[in-house]
Amino acid sequence: MVRGTPDGPVAHSAVAGRIPLAVVVVDGAGLVSHWSVGARRLFGYAKEEAVGRPVGDLLPVHGAIPENHEPYGAYDCLGPDLETSLDRRISYPAAGRARLTEPEPGGTRADVLWWAYPLIGPGPERLLVLAADAARLAASGRGSARGEQVERIAPGFALHTDFPGADELASRLPEILPSMSVGESSRIVAQILELGYPVLEFSQHDRVPVTPDWGVARRAERKARRERAERAAAHGLPASAYAAGADDEGEDLEYAAVRERLEFLNEVSGRIGSSLDLSHTIVEVSRAVVPRFTDVAGTYLREQVVAGEGFPEGPPDETTLWHRVAVEHTDEPGRWDDVVPVGESMPFPAHTPFFQCMTSGDPVLVPRITEEMGNAIASQFEKRDIRPLINHRSMLVVPLKARNVVLGFMILLRHRERPVFNDMDRVTGAELAARAGLVLDNARMYTYQESVADTLQDSMLPHIQPRMSGCDIATRYLPGTLLGRVGGDWFDSVKLPGSRTALVVGDVMGHGLNSAAMMGQMRTAVQTMAALDLPPEQLLRNLDDLAQRLGEHYLATCLYAVYDPIAGELHLANAGHIPPVLVRAEDGRSELLDLPTGAPIGVGGVPFESVRVRVAPGDRLLMCTDGLVEVRGEDIGVGLATLTESAAHPAASMDEACDTIIRALAATFADAGSGGRKDDVALLMARLNGIAAENVAHWRLAVDPSEVGRARELVREQLRAWSLDALGDTAELLVSELVTNVVRHSRSTRVDLRLVHAGALLCEVEDDDHALPTLLSAGPGDEFGRGLRVVSTLAKEWGTSRTNSGKTVWFELALPRR
Repeated sequence: MVRGTPDGPVAHSAVAGRIPLAVVVVDGAGLVSHWSVGARRLFGYAKEEAVGRPVGDLLPVHGAIPENHEPYGAYDCLGPDLETSLDRRISYPAAGRARLTEPEPGGTRADVLWWAYPLIGPGPERLLVLAADAARLAASGRGSARGEQVERIAPGFALHTDFPGADELASRLPEILPSMSVGESSRIVAQILELGYPVLEFSQHDRVPVTPDWGVARRAERKARRERAERAAAHGLPASAYAAGADDEGEDLEYAAVRERLEFLNEVSGRIGSSLDLSHTIVEVSRAVVPRFTDVAGTYLREQVVAGEGFPEGPPDETTLWHRVAVEHTDEPGRWDDVVPVGESMPFPAHTPFFQCMTSGDPVLVPRITEEMGNAIASQFEKRDIRPLINHRSMLVVPLKARNVVLGFMILLRHRERPVFNDMDRVTGAELAARAGLVLDNARMYTYQESVADTLQDSMLPHIQPRMSGCDIATRYLPGTLLGRVGGDWFDSVKLPGSRTALVVGDVMGHGLNSAAMMGQMRTAVQTMAALDLPPEQLLRNLDDLAQRLGEHYLATCLYAVYDPIAGELHLANAGHIPPVLVRAEDGRSELLDLPTGAPIGVGGVPFESVRVRVAPGDRLLMCTDGLVEVRGEDIGVGLATLTESAAHPAASMDEACDTIIRALAATFADAGSGGRKDDVALLMARLNGIAAENVAHWRLAVDPSEVGRARELVREQLRAWSLDALGDTAELLVSELVTNVVRHSRSTRVDLRLVHAGALLCEVEDDDHALPTLLSAGPGDEFGRGLRVVSTLAKEWGTSRTNSGKTVWFELALPRR
């Protein structure tokens, strides 16, 4: 479509207002995707015959019309032939005349004027070709008298679309020409796409975004004129003979400059954005402009962008800190490093061009940095003289924006001997910064989301103590390699009465925030129910019921084990999880424990069973999620076999043992060519040290006030035997309070007192009353309520829990340092 011509207003006559054109659209494979009615009339092929065929079969043209061909004798060598445009050897709009080499049905047509427009966009279309019958144009009165303007009737710009239909294209025309009505645009689109009649209505109000003179692209014509000028000079002809060549040389330079800018921007766009890593993206942007566009490029970003955080809305001000993230230059190595080191943060005063750029969001061009401006900029740098690096250089400051937010800016400097930045450079720099800003913002958002995901995952995973009563624990969590790093894998350990420890590994199926949230609920529920000292099978049963009540359509697997270091026993139950590995300390043999698998949590209505396994001091229990042993396309049996074998390898520490297992599984899947692990991994290893019988003391007391004094005496004697006399007074006091509570306030028929010496001094008082004691606030005159307050104040830890036969109240005292 055109609005206006080089000749001014065009009358609305049948000839001048409507010029029959063939409209052909060619896709990237060289096949016709649109064939207008005008194309059928000009070339003789119906639309059904043309669409989908190679365009070279339908437009067999070559060369240009000979110079003596009338009435367009002046149109010799009009530029690259149409074949050059069709096979995409040129990437800019072109125009010319050509001769059909195959006759049209019913006659021969020789003289065709054509225009070719490369299309750039997301659709498959890559070339728009318009063609007209030159003889018909000549007969219309636009022949020899005005022949030199004929091919300039071509559209001033081509609106690229995916060509799904006229309605979509019609709706987009008013975006470019706001004064156009929807009805008018529909009429124009139907006319162009089907009839091939472009509108030549001249408007004094519409401003066409781009209206190049396609005559500039006629390189062959300019070459011929230059050759004639050279011949004239060689024969001593007047200087006027050079005029045509000189004019065309200027056009050559202008067009070459525009095309070079477009090629540069296209090249930069292709070089940046290959990674979502913010640091890598910054390096890509800096290296894309040096040295082709500038000699020095310094990139500054808001500190919050670098940290992967959000930042306040609104423009930055003089207090905003800008972080120098990259300096790329062509100067000698190290010249800039000491004066403007990467990593420095600083604000910029209002009098600087940098402040003007970041607050206005527009490029700032300084053709030459004067001494005065250099002094003003240098005043920001304490004890560093930056003036030799910037004075008398040309500077362009471009904002790095995305979604109307200034993320940072680039300072571009050119050496003195290089041409100064001009308005065209300003436009190019702005376009470059706009593209770079979007890429940086994508990287920033990914960094921010990744940081949120990691924080969320870390907050949900427990910080397990490496030493529990009777066992040592090591854990590993590896996030998945997918973009959604948050997963549903977790592990946990819970201290239980009787020096026992609950070990848990679970996996909520799926990835993302929903799975992570479900995992958090599951983990909290397991901790709560474990504190109630439920048997493993009953805990899984309750967890499955909870999943049903939550109403979430998620499944989870869970392996729950209770280790009793005094009895030397594991009590395990499984809900659809992969089995654990047990490594025997006696002979180093490792085995997958055969457990009743059970259904995953969330299935509902299925039973769970538990088993008891005898263990010896030094045995190791390994529990993990399927992400460690299962990779898509590989048999899980291969991973389980590698897990069992690698778990048996001796290691200097628990941490090294975990790393050995992870490396072995990674090597196995890498050798299989599976592409490696994609799922997240939770791994828990426990060394079951046990507690020797001589470190455990147990007494049964009668429910009688006289037993309180006996309990104190028993504790003092046992601590003396363990060489823990320093804990005697505190331990006696606290035991006295707990036994007194049972004697005075419970309905018990028995009292059991147990001391365990294993990493700390654990004291447990158990009775057969299920009512749990409560910590009260006791005033100065109150007779009751001080016992548990004393325990809470003096003990390292304390707690209460129900048991099958009653309750246990316990406390721990830290062992004295030796």
